[in-house]
Amino acid sequence: MRGSLARVGLLAKNQMGVSEVRATVGRFVSIRCANSTIVAMITEVSCENLPASDNYIAIASVDLLGEILGIADRPKFQRGVTNYPTIGDTVELISNQELRTVYAPSGSDQINVGTLQQDPSVIAYVDIEEMLSKHFAVLGSTGVGKSSGVSLLLNEILRSRPNLRVFLLDVHNEYGRCFGDRSLVLNPRNLKLPFWLFNFEEIVDVLFAGRPGVPEELDILAEVVPMAKGIYTQYQNADRVGLKRIDPKTIGYTADTPVPYRLVDLISLIDERMGKLENRSSRIIYHKLISRIETVRNDPRYAFMFDNANVGGDTMAEVISHLFRLPANGRPMTIMQLAGFPAEVVDSVVSVLCRMAFDFGLWSDGVSPLLFVCEEAHRYASADRNIGFGPTRKAVSRIAKEGRKYGVYLGLVTQRPAELDATIISQCNTLFAMRLANDRDQALLRSAVSDAAANLLSFVPSLGTREVLAFGEGVALPTRLRFKEVPVHQLPRSEATISTVPSASSGHDMHFVSAVLERWRGATSHRDVPNDPTINERPAARTVEAPMLQPSLGLDPDRFSLLKKPLR
Repeated sequence: MRGSLARVGLLAKNQMGVSEVRATVGRFVSIRCANSTIVAMITEVSCENLPASDNYIAIASVDLLGEILGIADRPKFQRGVTNYPTIGDTVELISNQELRTVYAPSGSDQINVGTLQQDPSVIAYVDIEEMLSKHFAVLGSTGVGKSSGVSLLLNEILRSRPNLRVFLLDVHNEYGRCFGDRSLVLNPRNLKLPFWLFNFEEIVDVLFAGRPGVPEELDILAEVVPMAKGIYTQYQNADRVGLKRIDPKTIGYTADTPVPYRLVDLISLIDERMGKLENRSSRIIYHKLISRIETVRNDPRYAFMFDNANVGGDTMAEVISHLFRLPANGRPMTIMQLAGFPAEVVDSVVSVLCRMAFDFGLWSDGVSPLLFVCEEAHRYASADRNIGFGPTRKAVSRIAKEGRKYGVYLGLVTQRPAELDATIISQCNTLFAMRLANDRDQALLRSAVSDAAANLLSFVPSLGTREVLAFGEGVALPTRLRFKEVPVHQLPRSEATISTVPSASSGHDMHFVSAVLERWRGATSHRDVPNDPTINERPAARTVEAPMLQPSLGLDPDRFSLLKKPLR
């Protein structure tokens, strides 16, 4: 024996048949001590050099994980070992009753997620408070039941904590039907996210379509955005009788202050500066900046940002209430479907949502807890700092590091944990690992779990569908379990799969093709797609002028090749 490691000889009880003896890696054994029963996990098994006794079936290496204390009628399990075993203590395969003691729910704050692989009659519970307050992650390759597992966990969480608000980034538009009338589904057709809520880095990312900004144009923007905010405030104050007009320059706003401003004021400020220039060549920079703003403003795909861009109005309270369900009105969950957004703006939108979720928790002192679930998390918080949008990674990282202090919890879902920022995933203290075939992903997982749990990771490449290795604060012990079956109406399915299933056997005709084209064109126009079951709340109809090319503004030809730009 050495520290938490020990070598034991496994004894077979007289009543056990050969078929019942399953002393395999990953199984639990009981070590009978004077004052407790130690629970240990087998990490290595060998039949070599067995003692000269018919009772021994194997020699095994085990990790000591915890102990069962208390009298026979009220046993209790606790992590860690206070009474170490001595040479000669009896070792046996753990009994069903002892397993039930280890995994017995310790309170009402537990959810049933499935059964143990070692004994399907024992229910596997997860402690919600530990899982949420210290963040969690679901890891697994495509096709292993990861999305179904996420649906199961979130449905159980909502059932146990109906007052918890949940915000889910749905990258592939597959969760819209999983939560019934308890969720609000948002997408570009019914989302209102005013452009002035974007901070300076985020609005630059939008205007330059994800490409690096031109330094000269950025300098101009950094100067005029705070002034445009000041002008809007000046207009608002001027409406009040007897209030002195304020110089916009003295108000003290920064380019990141979340207050409204109007695009017409922004463009006027740029145009005013351009008019003061005598050198014609210097005006080109101002022309290009104005053209960028006008082009994005008139692009129908960006209507969710720039609708009523020149009207103004401080709608931040309404936007926050709508996005984060305050009040919930029976729908505590928001599903943000990202598949319909322009590829160039997805990172910026995610950055705004993450940042606002954290900031609202910060400035409200965490009085209304929120679980922020990020699907395909490696896309927004890449381990490679040269990939992706920096502010998005920073926003996710801030929730991971500090969110729990302000009631903002993080749930990460990814099929490539090796590509996820290691600092962010290290903050997740409960991990649900499903089948992972990639060596780099397995190596990262080993570095993220304790030594005792790391021995279970040899099972990761061969786990079956819905099988999970659960580690961390949310579970009693490192556990191999099987998620329980998810009801059909809660199974994640993409809208494309659902819409094509009925016609798969009858073939496709011109009506089908026309319907697809209508939906395709609708994604780049201002018209809402009718009869869309994923839209639970639809804004009032709006009329927007068609985009017009304005040669006099010196349009940048690069701004009209957005669809050719690859996803970063």
